[in-house]
Amino acid sequence: MSLTKEIPEKKVNFEFNKEFINVLSKKIKDNDTAFLNRTLKELHPSDSADLIENLIPENRTKLIEIEGFNLDPEIFIELNESIQTEIFILLSTESIVNILRRLESDNALKILENLDEKKKNTVLNKLPPKDRFILQEGLSYPEDSAARIMQREFTAIPSNWSVGQTIDYLRENKDLPEEFLEIFIVDSDFKPIGTVPSSKVLRAPRDSKMNLIMNEMQVLIPVNMDKEEVGRIFENYNLISAGVVDKTNKLVGMITGDDVVTVVKEEAEEDVLRLAGVGDEEITDNVLKKTKRRFSWLLLNLFTALLATWVISK
Repeated sequence: MSLTKEIPEKKVNFEFNKEFINVLSKKIKDNDTAFLNRTLKELHPSDSADLIENLIPENRTKLIEIEGFNLDPEIFIELNESIQTEIFILLSTESIVNILRRLESDNALKILENLDEKKKNTVLNKLPPKDRFILQEGLSYPEDSAARIMQREFTAIPSNWSVGQTIDYLRENKDLPEEFLEIFIVDSDFKPIGTVPSSKVLRAPRDSKMNLIMNEMQVLIPVNMDKEEVGRIFENYNLISAGVVDKTNKLVGMITGDDVVTVVKEEAEEDVLRLAGVGDEEITDNVLKKTKRRFSWLLLNLFTALLATWVISK
């Protein structure tokens, strides 16, 4: 039904045709939970999100309400904000909490930002104290700051450790991120002084000191730096990731390239929409909502068109 290619454990769909959407819609009406869970699990989260976005609102609502259907958190974060808001209304507080607990802190923060104040506080109160503190701290920073897009999960080790100590630590510590490309080297005050690629750690002798094989920090990102400025820094220095520091220069998080790509994309879309006088509109918004947002711009266009007609007629 669509062109696909295999990647580890997932299928990437290059195009979804109407026939496939119709099949999925029929399975939703038939309450075929097994097919729905299996299909969305086999696809890449981004493709699963595209499928859900292309369903008519009625079928999308029914899908979420089907007993036994599980919406993977990785799929949820790929949905555009208007669809997320639509689904929030249908999900219980416990379901939202379960989604947040399975996500990295930066993605969980993005979801919390879209909740109204009352529901946001209810969800936060249901979270474990550690998770609640991390997210509340993130929400305390300005909306367009680096702190809003940074991950609180990172790998850092003391500068005086050897490669052998580092490898043993990475193997034994269960609280580390599932995936990481760089290891931050910090001094006794937890201030970052350099990074070591994980591949370099695997190739270096066990007795080598980490501070002797590290790359000195090219740049550090202050927590209050504007997201657009972060994007420019990543572009200028060709960064894969960068450490984020607080006012005392202590390491508090990291920003990765994929976080920056998302920021750049969002900023570009906002600029285009502003030029068109549309504002923060989503493609899935209904006609009434779009009309309300565009009304002043459409009215101005109508006035200028009438003025031009009058001038020409003279």
